[in-house]
Amino acid sequence: MSASGGTKAIVAALLANLGIAVTKFVAFALSGSSSMLAESIHSVADSGNQALLLLGGRRARRRATPEHPFGFGRERYIYAFIVSIVLFTLGGLFALYEAYHKWHEQAAHGPYGIKSWQWLPVVVLVVAIILESFSFRTAIVESNAVRGKASWTEFVRRAKAPELPVVLLEDLGALLGLIFALVGVSMTLITDNGYWDAAGTAAIGILLVAIAVILALETRSLLLGEAATPEDVRRIEQAITSGSEVERIIHMKTLHLGPEELLVAAKVAVRPYATAAELAEGINSVEARIRNSVPIARVIYLEPDIYRNVEQPADGVPQLKGV
Repeated sequence: MSASGGTKAIVAALLANLGIAVTKFVAFALSGSSSMLAESIHSVADSGNQALLLLGGRRARRRATPEHPFGFGRERYIYAFIVSIVLFTLGGLFALYEAYHKWHEQAAHGPYGIKSWQWLPVVVLVVAIILESFSFRTAIVESNAVRGKASWTEFVRRAKAPELPVVLLEDLGALLGLIFALVGVSMTLITDNGYWDAAGTAAIGILLVAIAVILALETRSLLLGEAATPEDVRRIEQAITSGSEVERIIHMKTLHLGPEELLVAAKVAVRPYATAAELAEGINSVEARIRNSVPIARVIYLEPDIYRNVEQPADGVPQLKGV
């Protein structure tokens, strides 16, 4: 994913959510609808999340230091994980608390509807759905540019850059949440029964908690360290073995140091060389082919060796067959 594509989607979502949050708060203040309050906090949480994603992208561009020799690319994963926590607590749990409070308020005082500025929440929600749709469309267009033939589920699960999947899920959650709020408010106005408003608020909370859990699980995998995609692994293997320098790959490991930086470490069986200088030149040629095939492979460690008939387990420690 290009950084510019992700930034464009984040900025579009941030601007939409800031404007929507203000109008929702006004509608809540005038009508007292709990669904509007839950949606207001939801928009505030989303706005903060987009700011966090922008901050993470900026901090990830810092130069490597002796203390952090591989740079700060994983900062983008850290801030995406924080986004999931904010969405879970500030968005989801607050909405569930507000639904619980509203439901018990209805039980204690009798079901009552929205008494003032009754149709203002409906107007605000319809306008918010329109604005949020534009933001969601931007995220879809930017994602389509990089997801290739992958399904949407595969894109969210396999994307190494967290920003677009986060914005996609947030925008999807925002649209569904607005629909839940619209149904709850509309039914409250039609039936004059506030339980519908509480139910809409609860649906928003459950939705946000579910999205936050999905984001947390996917970002956790990135934080732990994910290998290159199968497509990139195939390209790297082909680049290593396509020349005459390397006879075969004994074992290889890859690791994303950030969304756009890949570490490649491999032990390779090389043909006999007359001098160390020729061997070094051959290894340099292989590294150049890898970088041409997979430009994000910026950190490459190749260990030349002589192939022996040994087992090569995942940890890279050879064991002789039959031992």
